[in-house]
Amino acid sequence: MTKYIYFFLALTCVNGLVAQEFEGSVLESGTGVPLQNVSVRNLQSDEVVFTDSGGNFSLSVSEYPVDVEFSLLGYLNSTMKIESNLKQGEIYLQQDVDQLSEVIIRSSNISQAVRKTPSSVGIISENDLNRTDNFILVQNFNYVPGVFVSQGALNTNKINIRGIGARAQYSTNRIKAYINGIPLTTAEGELTLDDFDPEYLDRIEIFKGPVSSVFGAGLGGAINLFTSQNRNDQKSVVTDFNYGSFNTRKTRANLNFVNDGLDLSINYNNVQSDGYRRNGDYDRNSLLGSVGLMNKSGNYWSLFLSYTKLKAFIPSSLNEDDFRNDPEKAAFTWNQSAGYESYDKNIIGISYDHRFTENFKNQTSIFYNFRDGYEPRPFNILDENRNSIGARTKFNYKTSVFNSPSEISFGAETMFEFYETGTFENLYEEVEERRSVQGDRLSLNEQNRNYINVFAQMNTEITSKLLVEMGLNFNSTTYDLKDRFIEDGIDQSGDYSFDPIFSPRLGLSYEAFEGKNFYASASHGFSTPTVAETLTPEGQINTDLKTETGLNYEVGFKGNWFNNKLYTEVNLYSIQIRNLLVARRVGPDQFVGVNAGKADHNGIEFTSAYRTNLTSDLQLKLFLNSNFNFFEFDKFVDLGENYSGKTIPGVPEYMISPGTEISFKDLTANINFQAFGEMALDDANSGYTDAYELLNLKLNYNWKLSRRLNFQFNFGINNILDEDYAASIVTNAVGFGGSAPRYYYPGNPRNYFGGVRLKFDF
Repeated sequence: MTKYIYFFLALTCVNGLVAQEFEGSVLESGTGVPLQNVSVRNLQSDEVVFTDSGGNFSLSVSEYPVDVEFSLLGYLNSTMKIESNLKQGEIYLQQDVDQLSEVIIRSSNISQAVRKTPSSVGIISENDLNRTDNFILVQNFNYVPGVFVSQGALNTNKINIRGIGARAQYSTNRIKAYINGIPLTTAEGELTLDDFDPEYLDRIEIFKGPVSSVFGAGLGGAINLFTSQNRNDQKSVVTDFNYGSFNTRKTRANLNFVNDGLDLSINYNNVQSDGYRRNGDYDRNSLLGSVGLMNKSGNYWSLFLSYTKLKAFIPSSLNEDDFRNDPEKAAFTWNQSAGYESYDKNIIGISYDHRFTENFKNQTSIFYNFRDGYEPRPFNILDENRNSIGARTKFNYKTSVFNSPSEISFGAETMFEFYETGTFENLYEEVEERRSVQGDRLSLNEQNRNYINVFAQMNTEITSKLLVEMGLNFNSTTYDLKDRFIEDGIDQSGDYSFDPIFSPRLGLSYEAFEGKNFYASASHGFSTPTVAETLTPEGQINTDLKTETGLNYEVGFKGNWFNNKLYTEVNLYSIQIRNLLVARRVGPDQFVGVNAGKADHNGIEFTSAYRTNLTSDLQLKLFLNSNFNFFEFDKFVDLGENYSGKTIPGVPEYMISPGTEISFKDLTANINFQAFGEMALDDANSGYTDAYELLNLKLNYNWKLSRRLNFQFNFGINNILDEDYAASIVTNAVGFGGSAPRYYYPGNPRNYFGGVRLKFDF
């Protein structure tokens, strides 16, 4: 009898040691797409299995809890502790955006890796955003080949992509932008990205050149911002404070809570500065929030909201003498009137991702934008109010076309915008103190603008190495204007519409060698005139203005080298712009738009990134980005002056930016160099800015105080060489009353910054 008892006990012990099966699936964090060939390693037994085409795996576990490591090229490694009561689960991997070639483009209608995309897409990762002082977002864009940001002040920034938008006067236009799929560009085409805290973003994708087949009215390109989607359990609070030269300070607090399919993130930040120049005070409060919820069926709800309150004074531009001898001063009239801009802005968007089947899904978003602005300028005071509401829906279907694996995407985007703008006299000259004084009303207009984009795209793998991409967009834009100011005896009310636009696209990507692709593409783009451009000098609507259009032809190479340690990309492009919209100066700081000819934007861009581990504790990253521009007017005659063959102003003729990042244990050092070529000041090329070089440094040190508490220090120097340079220019500036034209916005001299961050995981 005793031997049977011993046998039973032994059998019980053996059964206790028999491995149990843990089943799970691995998905991409940003999109929820199943990931194949993920290495799943049991760190106790060192057993390794791989996920199948549906992202599923089954792992033997003999003892709980167990640590399991998940790894896949192009994604950050993740380690998960599996408790005894967990028999199955979902694991989400975040893309390693530094591994450029393997990054999946989220914002394209059809997601695919950068290397296989037949177009040029600039990627700014979370790590890239941490290489700068992080007071303002758009300064990071100048490291992307083909992109240039003219920086007049913290609130005076103008983005151009491949030279398109360079001749806009004081704001960014001709570029579409989204955050988590929610449109940020107004219905008339204007864009402000200064409001967003760079430390709240996970990544930025910049499509360069005409992209209307995907995004609609975006002749220059499209900028897509993404916040983090941390679907693995995470609960943390982050607070930080940064201080820099010119009494610049930033205070920030962030809460992340991720649990059981719920992803909540709230971010508050305040940025204040006295500014390098007089009349340059800046104060911005921002509140950003996102909520994501994954239901049991795998469908995903998300909510995004943003609130910004800004008051920023404007020093404006300087003439050459003041720029070189007294760059800290403000333009006289802007200083005397204490000119500034202020606004309250809200953005709310709700999105829903639904999977009908494994091969058929839909994403639908509805959004609302509101902006209430007030801007005293020397020549008048602008009071404006903008409300817009819209929706975007996109369907994706995986199928087979002529026995070739294919994916089809189709959908539509529409926006209705209600814009009220009025101006008043500025009586600042009638008071002794330095301030603006609102006088009589000068104008009051209401404009309702709406557009609709209908788009479709198909990607087909003709062979395992050849990908064909085809797209088409249809756009219809209309608006009506109501003149509510009758005292001037001029009524400019009316209904207007632009001709419907069809924008096709064709792209080819061929993997000639393993990990090395050649591509070619042709695409069409357009941009409609803004409100300011539609008004004549007499205040009438110019109904003869035409939509600006362009054709982009591009060839390039994208490839990995040395076991994926080095990624290189080179492309050549040619954009032909027709019905070129130009700003004609009609008064101090005032302009109107006219169609004045044709322009050719030709250029070469180069991107490279190298990453290696020198030792287990020492990591080296190198990058070299550059572009060379050959932008000129093809046929351009304005007011009898022939500018054909002249260089397009406002764009550096080249950008070269090498950089190094060295990480040793918890210390990281970033050294970035930027060289920019000269810029033409006006259409006649009567003068040029000087070429300039910037050298920047940032150090980060992470100090892990405990398992839950992390402390970080940072210190940096911008413009180490103390270079005198023009960070922005006002193209075609004109001197009035015998004064010299004010072309120049001085860049900041050598300046310092530093900060601390505390993160607590709970």
